[in-house]
Amino acid sequence: MEMISSNKSFGGWHKQYRHDSAVLGCRMRFAVYLPPQAASGQQVPVLYWLSGLTCTDENFMQKAGALRVAAELGIAIVAPDTSPRGDDVADDAGYDLGQGAGFYVNASEAPWMRHYRMYDYVSQELPALVAAHFPVSGRRAIAGHSMGGHGALICALKRPQDYVSVSAFSPIANPLNAPWGQKAFSAYLGDNRAAWQEWDASVLMAAAGADAQLPARVDIGLADGFLAEQLQPEALERAAAASGYPLQLHRHDGYDHSYYFIASFIEAQLRFHAGHLFA
Repeated sequence: MEMISSNKSFGGWHKQYRHDSAVLGCRMRFAVYLPPQAASGQQVPVLYWLSGLTCTDENFMQKAGALRVAAELGIAIVAPDTSPRGDDVADDAGYDLGQGAGFYVNASEAPWMRHYRMYDYVSQELPALVAAHFPVSGRRAIAGHSMGGHGALICALKRPQDYVSVSAFSPIANPLNAPWGQKAFSAYLGDNRAAWQEWDASVLMAAAGADAQLPARVDIGLADGFLAEQLQPEALERAAAASGYPLQLHRHDGYDHSYYFIASFIEAQLRFHAGHLFA
């Protein structure tokens, strides 16, 4: 790994790294916040944060206001990029496909399948790298926003053994029936809609057995312009009711899709995760 930057914050350290990803076949960047407790040699639990369309590792770390609370609680935060990057990595002119829009799936279609295996990267390769290089414990939680909220939910639903809790802000809850999801899934996964179902949080949650369920919190802003067409939280609510999944869905009047919303409730989400990371 190559360290790009290092900044002290609230007694801990925010650092950016580059590394060669074997899974994605390109150079990747991620950020990590190590709380002050990690400096004393204490192993700390980790929250993985997955960002939304057009974002990088920097958006959450700089805008969410999470580091003060993470320092208090003693939680490390790891924020990967949202897609593979590079001149030889497939891309699209639209903001909602290609670089910056990996959707946290494993692509099966050309030209995307060569690099776009973000699910394997965020759920397996990156956690192994973090565990090898930083003083973290084996206790993990996962969270995200919008496309990253979709990513956090499917990681928790597909690999519940790896996490103690999951949360999301404004997730794309039912990509099978959302324009963003349909565009990305058509490109990355092909035209067989049956294959899309294993990457749809509402489908996975409806089928989740009691032994595969994690504490889950979702926050939605009722003034979000993407709410009805792209996010469809009601589909997630119906799925949780069908399987008995322990989902807390919080609706907030007047809040939109922006980082102003995330910054307003990130403390509540971090304290939610702390209740399970330290249980």
